[in-house]
Amino acid sequence: MMRIWRRSLAARFIAFLLLALALSQAIGFLVSWDERGHALRLAAKSEFFSRTASLAMLLETTPQAFQSEILQVSGTAYTRFWITPEEPVDAACWRDDAWVHLATPLPSLKPSEARDPAIAAPAASASAGVPGVVSATVHRPQWAELSSHAWPLSRPAKFMYLGASNGMGLAVRLDNGAWLNAAYAKSTVNAAWTRQSILSLLITAIALSAIAVMVARGITRPMRRLAAAAELLGRGESVQPLPESGPDDIRQTAEAFNRMQARLQRFVDDRTRMLAAIGHDLRTPLTSLRLRAEFVSDPEVQEKMLATIEEIQTMTEAALAFAREEATVEDTRTVDLSALVESLCDDLAELGQQVVFLDGPRLNYRCRPDALRRAIRNLVENAVRYGERARVRLARTAESIDIVIEDDGPGVPDGDREQVFAPFFRLEHSRNRETGGVGLGLSIARTIARHHGGDVVLRNLDRGMRASIILPLEARNEKRGTRNE
Repeated sequence: MMRIWRRSLAARFIAFLLLALALSQAIGFLVSWDERGHALRLAAKSEFFSRTASLAMLLETTPQAFQSEILQVSGTAYTRFWITPEEPVDAACWRDDAWVHLATPLPSLKPSEARDPAIAAPAASASAGVPGVVSATVHRPQWAELSSHAWPLSRPAKFMYLGASNGMGLAVRLDNGAWLNAAYAKSTVNAAWTRQSILSLLITAIALSAIAVMVARGITRPMRRLAAAAELLGRGESVQPLPESGPDDIRQTAEAFNRMQARLQRFVDDRTRMLAAIGHDLRTPLTSLRLRAEFVSDPEVQEKMLATIEEIQTMTEAALAFAREEATVEDTRTVDLSALVESLCDDLAELGQQVVFLDGPRLNYRCRPDALRRAIRNLVENAVRYGERARVRLARTAESIDIVIEDDGPGVPDGDREQVFAPFFRLEHSRNRETGGVGLGLSIARTIARHHGGDVVLRNLDRGMRASIILPLEARNEKRGTRNE
């Protein structure tokens, strides 16, 4: 779950929306809880008054012989009716009598069905005697007079709360002088979660989750597109401008990326043109110096001057070649990297160089094959030149593909391990092209590797040195390469 939380924006949106939903439901529940309970009590009281008034009117129009049966069939699981000849005065005694009637099963119901738990407990106390019941109550009950405007009949009545489980009692005088007594007791459970509320909450949560997924996708889609474009740009590939659409934040991000890409491309083009112009302009003074050196009478001085001019011209030509290749945009495509490296090693071996390719896994990789081939060739030729022979192999790790070149040479001093990648730097100081080149081989190799998002790393062994081209390996690049195949 933590991994999904860290990696998925949709999961965070869903979690926050569901948290907001839970908080809103809790606040709404706290606000409406007391109101709902009060409304339920008022509804029960109104129904109790209406039912008692209707029964009183019915009894007044019915012969006395049928009143007992009417009282029995009018009772419910939570309501009982009975008639007393005299007005109830003692509220405590009437209350105890009411609990006894409520605990008496109805004729048509089984005892277990007639009793409510809220009624049975007070009834048990009542059966033990009045003092037990009185001691169980919080306060002594009192009758309250109901005017004709407080309930359905036009005559006054007497009302009390039984003190537990929303219990109520009512006594009203009939036309014949007797009193109709009514008792009601029901434990109303003001349930916080009903099936309807849970279903409503579930539907709301699903709807909010779907909305969160759509919102997250709307945000992450351009972000993924931006991340892929930035990865390709960092690997030196040509990237189409991102669509500048959507909300202001996303649109401004795409615009900023497009401006950055245009500026970088303009900077690279300006630098390449500058190098090419400098290299081209150097040819004229070099030619002039060569002509003037021909008129030097001292042969030894003349030879040194011509050697220096030749060295400057060689470096200039190498810089021009490097600039031209920098300016050349090669298409990126998926190639069989093992076949590319093996064919290069075979070509160098046919030229008489001590190069061996060690069989390894067959790997496909998305790259600029001509540039990568040149980087590998530079490292292999360096290994042969300074280490007598080169052993080349491919290795795959969890995060990269490594092209490893090992030799049997003296290696590179630790203090110069990074310095050797500087342009025109050579450990061999004779400046002889036959023994040391011009000092651009490693610089070009690292530049090409870094254009692919990787690097070139040197490491001294017990005997010899290992040069590794580390190329990044990412799942989306592999999938893209597989589709392009």
